[in-house]
Amino acid sequence: MPASAPVVLIACDKFKGTLSAAEACAAVAAGVLDLWPMAQCVLRPMADGGEGTSEVICEALSGEWKTAAVSGPRGEAMQAGFAWLPETRTAVIEMSEASGLKLVPPAHRNPWRCNTAGTGHLMNAAMALGAERLVVAIGGSATNDGGSGMAWALGYRFLNEAGVAVEPCPANLLEIVRIVAPADLNLPEVVAACDVTNPLLGPDGATAVYGPQKGVTLERMPHYEAGLEHFADLIRHQLGVDCRMVPGAGAAGGLGFGLLSFCKATTRPGFDLVAEVTGLEQAVRTADLVITGEGCLDAQTLHGKGPARVGEMARRFGKPVAAVGGMVDPPAEKALRSRFHAVIGACTQETMAYALANPAEAVARAVSSNRAVFDAIMA
Repeated sequence: MPASAPVVLIACDKFKGTLSAAEACAAVAAGVLDLWPMAQCVLRPMADGGEGTSEVICEALSGEWKTAAVSGPRGEAMQAGFAWLPETRTAVIEMSEASGLKLVPPAHRNPWRCNTAGTGHLMNAAMALGAERLVVAIGGSATNDGGSGMAWALGYRFLNEAGVAVEPCPANLLEIVRIVAPADLNLPEVVAACDVTNPLLGPDGATAVYGPQKGVTLERMPHYEAGLEHFADLIRHQLGVDCRMVPGAGAAGGLGFGLLSFCKATTRPGFDLVAEVTGLEQAVRTADLVITGEGCLDAQTLHGKGPARVGEMARRFGKPVAAVGGMVDPPAEKALRSRFHAVIGACTQETMAYALANPAEAVARAVSSNRAVFDAIMA
C-alpha cells in the first residue's frame, strides 16, 4: 500500500490531437488525487524533440514566447512562435510551428512543392534577438526538402544551369547546379534536437519512412529520393561536407541533414534535452511512483520515445512506473508490460468517441479506476 502522502511524479508527453503534455499531466494528477487525496503530485510535462518541445522548455525555464512572420510549408504567410530564454540567450525553435504537418489539411498533404523556409525565418528572428544558441526541435514536418528551404531563408541561393535562382523544394532540387553561400551569415551554435536516427537516403531514410504520412505516394518516392541524393551530392562537391549518413539526417524530411550541412549543427536526442532542463532525473529520484504516457501506447513507444525513456530512468532508480495512454495497442501490450509495472488505457474502440470528446476526464478516470493496480505496484 502507498504511503499516506506519496510523491507521484507525472511525466507525460502530449496525447496527440487531444491533450498537450501539460494537460495530460494535469489529467493524470486529477486521477491520482481521486485515489490518494494527500498525494504530492510533481508534474513534469515531457517532449522528445517533436511537437510540444519548445512549449515544455519555455514553461520549465520561465522563458518568453516570441512570434514572428514566416512562410508556412506551402509558402503561405503566417505567424509562428518560439521559446526565448533571455538568461542564456537561447532560442528553442520547433520546426513544426512553421513547417509542420499540422499546418496542412489532410486533403492537401503533398510535399512536392513544400519547404522549410519558415523554420529558417524563425531562426532569423531568434538571431535578431541576439541568440547565442539555437535549439531546433525537428519532428512533425510536412516537408521533404532536405532543409533546402531553411538554408534559402538564411541567405543561401540555389541556381539552375541558366544561373537563375530557384525556390528550393522537392520539385526543383534536380534543377540546382550551384549553391551560393551568403557572404555575411554569422550563425550562433545550432543544436538539432530529434528522437530518430534515420539517415537521409535509402530504405530507412526520410522519404521511405516518413514520406507516406506527408502524402508521398509509392510511385513518387523515386522522384523525391533522386532530388535529395542530387542535393546531397552538390553539397558534398561544393561545400565539402557529406552528412547524409549521420544519424538524424533524415529527420523532418531531411531538415536534420540541412542543419548539419549548412549550419554545422550538432545533434542531441530531444528527450535528453528536455529531461535536463526540467530536472527530470532529480524528480525521479525523490518520487514514490512515476507515471508517464502518451496518446497511443504501441510498438513505437518502445523505440526510444519519451515514455520509454521515462520508464528506463524510473527503473534505473528502482521506482515503480506506470504508463497511461489514450489507447493501448493490443499487439504491443505484452512488450509494453515488460517495460512498465502497469499499462493503462483511457479508452477502447467502443469508448473512443466519448474519450476523444472528453480526453482529460477519460484519462483521469482511467487512473482513478485502477486503485488495485497502483496499490499492487507500490506494495
